[in-house]
Amino acid sequence: MTGMESRAASREESRGRVLVIPCSGVGKVHGLISRESAYLAVDEVAPERLDVVCLALVVREDEDTLAKVKTYPCITIDGCGKACAQKNVEIAGGEVAAALQVAKVLSAHRGIQPGTGSDLTEDGWVVVREIAEEVAQEAERVCAGAPPRPGGAGR
Repeated sequence: MTGMESRAASREESRGRVLVIPCSGVGKVHGLISRESAYLAVDEVAPERLDVVCLALVVREDEDTLAKVKTYPCITIDGCGKACAQKNVEIAGGEVAAALQVAKVLSAHRGIQPGTGSDLTEDGWVVVREIAEEVAQEAERVCAGAPPRPGGAGR
């Protein structure tokens, strides 16, 4: 079996699970929204489909984490256009099935004050819920066998 065939077999075995990798953006509201969206998606919105992985473990090349990233399709949630989560998953050899950006979601909510790097407002939690639900929709799409769609649902 070639490396490509082996990877395809691993993907087939892992069908039904998707990893969510939020950005780290510590001290920035976009990073907080990214992380809270991932936790909400994994804990409440679609726990049967999703697992969360810490971006720092991907960057530090943690062996177990890299094995997961290379096995399961990934949805990244980046705070800004630097797309650190997306880029690091790609560098690690993972498949980015969908890449969402908090900044793009916030642009549809002009004028709201989502909070600070350590505390979200009610408006911030509305955005968190919106992103978490989009993550769940993307996971359903991926688990149904749809091709990767970096950029998410038009974001």
